[in-house]
Amino acid sequence: MLIKTTAMVTLLLTSGSLFAAPSILSPTTATFEQLAQQQAHNTPLQIIDCRDSNFYNGWPEPQQQQGGHIVGAVNIDASWLKTLDTSALQALLHEKHLKSTLPTYLYCATDKAQQLTTALQAQGYHSITTIDQSLNHYHGKLSALPNFQQLVPASWLYALINNKHPRYAPKHGYKVVEVEWGPPAKYLLDHIPGSLYVNTNTIESEPWWNKVSNTALAKVIANLGIRYDTTVILYARNNMSAARFANFLMYAGVKDVRLLNGGWTAWSNANYPTENLPNYNKKPVAFGKPIPANPQYIIDTAQVKSLLKMPADKQSVVSIRTWPEYIGETSGYDYIKPKGRIEGAKWGHAGSDSYHMQDFLNPDQTMKSGNEIAAQWAKWNIKPHQDVTFFCGTGWRASEAFFFAHVLGWKNISVYDGGWYQWSANKNNPIADGTITPANVH
Repeated sequence: MLIKTTAMVTLLLTSGSLFAAPSILSPTTATFEQLAQQQAHNTPLQIIDCRDSNFYNGWPEPQQQQGGHIVGAVNIDASWLKTLDTSALQALLHEKHLKSTLPTYLYCATDKAQQLTTALQAQGYHSITTIDQSLNHYHGKLSALPNFQQLVPASWLYALINNKHPRYAPKHGYKVVEVEWGPPAKYLLDHIPGSLYVNTNTIESEPWWNKVSNTALAKVIANLGIRYDTTVILYARNNMSAARFANFLMYAGVKDVRLLNGGWTAWSNANYPTENLPNYNKKPVAFGKPIPANPQYIIDTAQVKSLLKMPADKQSVVSIRTWPEYIGETSGYDYIKPKGRIEGAKWGHAGSDSYHMQDFLNPDQTMKSGNEIAAQWAKWNIKPHQDVTFFCGTGWRASEAFFFAHVLGWKNISVYDGGWYQWSANKNNPIADGTITPANVH
């Protein structure tokens, strides 16, 4: 057993009184076996997985066969502490439903566990136990997101482009693509080596900024050298634009579309090398099947109206907009004048404004825990067994929520391409405003 503490602590651990004297037990190191013993005795406790969120999601750590996290554990990567002030940390602990009065177990690398222990102690947490074993020593069930491999770590992408043959590597070639609005100004300053560039103006069209025609989309895809069986890894400075193109590629029929978890921020934070010379695909390729192969991933106004005729427990038309947008205090955009929501739409959360998605993201811009995302949706009766379509103003935020739902393993999902912009432009379409509770959405 890996017990690094006093003889008194050892006695307390072996006697089953692990938390009898927290002032003596701080700091304490235990094993996964001892954690299992506490759980078997139904000891009230809380578990924090303080590793990288990618490992929490399901990616195996180096030298490990299985990824994921202990069932019931919440994720607080100790690396986030670098960017959190006291109030932000307190908000995060509250969001994770952690209590300073409960015995708290941490598992991650020793240095990260110590950093988080110090931060928690400053917030009044005193009964803290660190497990410094690798997760290979845990013999219980691990929980992983069904499609975790579609949300890739920066370390995985770095290994891939350097021919290190990482696990879950593409089987039929790959393309890395940066997706942004407008000319490639930042891309030409620095970008991920080998990455191509897509200007969203080539995949969206006025007046509603919907998807371009299938013919135009097929041309963009062909010019990038993408076939239906090409693995495509997308990223952006703000991953909403990358998720927008991900939705289009999945609609077209690309079988393996992945998103860099945390986008450009993750690559930059890892201090991986960049380049500034642009990359181009030299020769267009045939897609290999008719486009769209998956038309169900993008729906129109008539299809939204059909969904809304179904019982509320069978469908969800989900507004991925701020609360002020949802209740009609603002449209969220200077070029969209009407305010309100689609009548019958459920609130799916978003962020501080139309350009941010904090409700779905960790402090380092990676995807928040799947359990937390599902929980905030469940409060509004947005469930995985339903027919679910996401919308926002014009599609970017909705696409990121769509992709996260895909990573969570949700099946019947889509993006309402027209969004609030197109819906609100027709005065015959029913709209609502004002504060509403989840129970009153019909």
